[in-house]
Amino acid sequence: MPDPQREQPKSPRRQRARPGEHRPAAALLEAGIARARSGTGGLVLLRGATGTGRTSVLEAAAEDAANQGVRVLSSRCAPGRSAEPFAAVRRLLGVSADLEGPDPAGDEREQATLLRRALHAYGGESPLLLAVDDVHLADGPSYRWLVETARHVDRLPVPVLLAVTERSQYDIDPPAPGFAHTLSPALVDTHTLAPLTARSAACLVRAEHPRAPAAWVENCVRAGAGSPLLLRALLDDLSASAYTAGASDACPADGPAPFSRTTADAPGAPVPYPAVPETSAALYPGSYPAAVQWWLDSAGPGTAEVARVLAALDEGGEGGETTAAEPAGLLAQLAGADPARVAGWLTAMTGLGLLRPGPDGRPRYAHPLLRDAVLAGVPDARRRAVHRAAAEAMLHRGAATGAVARQLLLSGPAGGTWAPAVLRDAASLALRDDRSDDAVAFLRRALDEPLPDDHRQRVLTELGSLECAGRESSAGIPRLTEALTLHGTPQDRVRAAVALGTALAGHGRARAAVEVLRTVDGQLTGHPDLGAALQTASALLSDQDQTVRQDVYRRLCDTAERSPELVGPATRALLVRYAATAALTSADDAMRQVRALLAEPAHPLTEPFLLGTAAAVAQWADELDEADRLVDRGLAGQRPDLLHPMHAALLNTRADIAAARGEYALLPAERPTPANGPSNIHATTLLALVETGRTAEARRLADGFDLREAPDNWELNRFLYARGVQRAAAGDTAGALHDFLECGRRQTARDVVSPVVTPWRSAAAECRLALGSPQEALALAEEELRLARTWGTPRVVGRALRVLGTVTGGRRGLDLAEEAVRLLAHAPAATERELVTALIAQGRQLTAAGDRARARDCLRTAAERAERLGALRLRTLAEEALREGGARRAAGARTGSGALTGSELRIAQLAAGGRTNAEIAGLLHLARRTVETHLTSTYKKLGIRRRGELGRALNGN
Repeated sequence: MPDPQREQPKSPRRQRARPGEHRPAAALLEAGIARARSGTGGLVLLRGATGTGRTSVLEAAAEDAANQGVRVLSSRCAPGRSAEPFAAVRRLLGVSADLEGPDPAGDEREQATLLRRALHAYGGESPLLLAVDDVHLADGPSYRWLVETARHVDRLPVPVLLAVTERSQYDIDPPAPGFAHTLSPALVDTHTLAPLTARSAACLVRAEHPRAPAAWVENCVRAGAGSPLLLRALLDDLSASAYTAGASDACPADGPAPFSRTTADAPGAPVPYPAVPETSAALYPGSYPAAVQWWLDSAGPGTAEVARVLAALDEGGEGGETTAAEPAGLLAQLAGADPARVAGWLTAMTGLGLLRPGPDGRPRYAHPLLRDAVLAGVPDARRRAVHRAAAEAMLHRGAATGAVARQLLLSGPAGGTWAPAVLRDAASLALRDDRSDDAVAFLRRALDEPLPDDHRQRVLTELGSLECAGRESSAGIPRLTEALTLHGTPQDRVRAAVALGTALAGHGRARAAVEVLRTVDGQLTGHPDLGAALQTASALLSDQDQTVRQDVYRRLCDTAERSPELVGPATRALLVRYAATAALTSADDAMRQVRALLAEPAHPLTEPFLLGTAAAVAQWADELDEADRLVDRGLAGQRPDLLHPMHAALLNTRADIAAARGEYALLPAERPTPANGPSNIHATTLLALVETGRTAEARRLADGFDLREAPDNWELNRFLYARGVQRAAAGDTAGALHDFLECGRRQTARDVVSPVVTPWRSAAAECRLALGSPQEALALAEEELRLARTWGTPRVVGRALRVLGTVTGGRRGLDLAEEAVRLLAHAPAATERELVTALIAQGRQLTAAGDRARARDCLRTAAERAERLGALRLRTLAEEALREGGARRAAGARTGSGALTGSELRIAQLAAGGRTNAEIAGLLHLARRTVETHLTSTYKKLGIRRRGELGRALNGN
C-alpha cells in the first residue's frame, strides 16, 4: 500500500524489529482479520500521537492480510487532498473495469449511495480489509461516509474489516470529535498506541547496532523521544553520516550500509559510532529534522508556535537556572495561546517523552538535537525577538536573574536600562558560584546595550579584569585601556587604573604599569586617598622589575621624608616591609609599626594593600596566626571581578604561612606553568616536594622552566633559591651553589639583604663547605648571622647559628649548634622544621666530639619530630646521621598522636574541638575531600573508629 504522494517522511525500507508497544495493536488487527475471514465484519480503530507508529502497524497488518488471501483496499488521507469531495473514499475503492464511478456533480447523498454500491460490488469475492490511514485528515464527505459504513459494517453483503488510524494527540487548538464519537462502543475495537519506553527504544537501537556503546544508545533513545518515527529517522541519518565520513571506506560502493552486521558489528572489527550531534546541521540526509517538522505540521500552527517558543526558551535555559515561576503562563504569553491548553500540552508532551523535567523541574526537550530540530527554519531575527520578549516577560514574572540574563545572551540589544542591570547582576551571581566563564559572557553581552560612560567604564573594568585573570588575557588589556579613556567617578578611574597596571605587570610590563598609575595619579588632584592607593599599587607592581622597583621606592622614601602627610597607612606599611627586607629594622619594631597602622582608619581602596602588606610582615615575624587572620580579611575584601595586585600577594602569603608551618598538604595542588616564568607558588611547592621526599616531582618542577626567558622579578629569585635547595638535596652541590649565589646577587641588587625572605647565604655556605672552601663558607655564615640578629626572630637566628656552627666546627661549632637548639626549642611551633635541622646538626657535632650517647638522643628526637612534621627528607638525614654514629635505625612513630603529620594534627585538633569537615575546609582553605583524607589517615594512626574518640586519643588517654 505505498503511496507516492504521502507527506510523512519515511525511512528506507528494511527489516526492523517491532517495538513491544505495537504488539497489542497488531494482535487486535490480526483478530479482526480472522473474524473477517470467518464471515464477520468489524471496525478496528488505532489511535496515537504523531510518530507512535500507527501507519507502520496498519501497513504490516495489510501485508499479513494479503498473504492470507484477504483483499486489501487502502487509502492514506492528507491535508492537501481534502478539497475534492469523497477523494479519500474514491482512492480507497478505486474504479474497477466493470463499474462506473459516482458522478462528482451529484449531491453528497447521491454520491454516497453510488460509493456504497461500489463497495457492495466487491461481494462474492474474498473478505475485504479497508485500511484508512490518518482518517482525521479525510475530506468531510469521505469522513462521514466512513463513519456511516462503520455503523453498518457487520451487516454488509461482504465481510469487511474497516481498520482506521486516527491522530489522538493533545494540541493547543482543541481537536474535533474523534472517528468513533457517534458510534456505539460495541461496534469498535479501539487501541491507543503508547510511546516507546526507554527500554523498548534501546532494544530497537540494539537490534541494529548490538555492539554500540551504552552512552551512544542512551543518547539515541533520548533524541528519539519515545517516537519510533523520530528514532528510526535518527538512526538512518547517523548511518548515512557515518558512511559519508568514511566510516566504511573499506567497503565497496555497493557494499553493506554503515553499522551493518557485516561491517561495523563484525566480530573484532572497529565500531565507528559517530557522536549523536546536538544540531540538525550535522545530520545527513536530514530525515530526523524532516520528521520533527512533519510532527509540527501535523500538530497545527498553534501547537507549532508554542513548541518553537519552548525550544527558544530551552535554548537559553542551560546552567541550572529556572526559566520562570510559571512556564505555562510564560509560554502562553509569548505564543499568544490559552494558558490552560499550554499547561495541558506540556503535561501531554512530557508523558509522550518529547519533553523531560529539567534539573529545575521545568519541562525541556528530551535532547538538544530535538530542540534544535524544532527551531530549524525559524529565522534568526524571529528567534532573537522571542528571546528578548522572554527576557522581559520573565523579569516581570520574577524569574531568576541568571535565567533572564541567559535569554538576553541570545537576543539582540534590548534597549533601556533594565537589560544591562540584569546582565551585571547575573555576572555577580555567576562569580559567587565560581562560574567565571558565564560572568564573562554576561558582561560582554552588556556592552551591546546603550550605556552611559560611567556604566560602560565599570563594565569594561570588570570584564577586562576577568579576561586577564582567565584564558583570554590578551583581550582584557585593550578593554581596561578603553575603560581609562571614559569619564567616570575618580574611584572608578582608580579601579580601572589598578586593574590595568596589574594586567600589564603580569605580562612583564612593570614600567608601563607604573607609568599608567602615575598618569592617573596626576589627574586626581584633591583626592589624596585615591592618590595613596595609586602610589601603593605602583610600589607593589614595581616588584616585578628590579630597576623600576628602585626608582619607585626612592620616590616613596623621598616623599615620606619631605611630606609625610602625603603618605597614607598602606604606603607606610610598604616602607616597613622594605625596611624589613633591607635589614633596617627588627621584627618587633616592624610588627609594632604595622599594628599601629592597622589601627588607623583606611580608605576602602587602600585597605587591601595595608592588610596584605601587614600579613607578609607578620608571616616573616613568625606571627603566623595573626598573618592568617590578615590574609582572610584581605581576601574577604577582594572583588573577583576587579583585577588587583594584592590578590596574588595574599595568596602568596597564605602559601608561605603553610610552608612555615610545615603544612605541605595545604599548598595548591594545581601548579599551572605561567607564560612569563615561575611564580612564588611554584617556589614554595618545590620546597615542599623536597621536604616530603617527592624527588622525581621536585626534579620535574625544577626543570620545567627556562629561567633565561623569565622576567626579572622577585618571584624568579624565590624560585632560584628553591631550585638550589632541590639541587643540593639531589647531590648537585655545584649547581645548587650557582643558584644560591645568583639568587643573592639579584636580591642584593633589589636591596633585599635580610635572610627573612631567601636565606641564600646560609645555603651557599653549606655548599662552599661541601666543595672544600671553608673560608668563603665562614664569611657567608657570619654575614648571615649578623643580618639575622637584626631581624631577630628565632627562625632566622636559629638557622644562621646552626649553619655557622657547622662551618666553624670544633667546640665553638658545637656551642653554636646548642645555642640554636635552645633558641628554637623555646620558639613558636612554626619553627619546628628549623629545630629538627638544628638537632641534626647538633647530633652530628656531638658524634664528631665523641659524645655518641647525647648524639643519639638528639638525632632520635630529630627523627621523631621530622616524622610528625611529615618531613621525609629530614627524617632520612637524621637516620643517616644515626647510622654514621653507630646507632641502629630510628624507629619512628607509626601509630599514636606522635605519628601525625603537622597537617593531620591540626585538622584532628579542629575536629576534636567540634568543627565539621566543611568548617575545617573553610578555615584552612582546603577541599573537603582533603580534610576527609587526612582524617581517615588520622583514625588509622590513632587506632580509632569514631570522631568522638579524637580528643582522648590526641591527649594520650
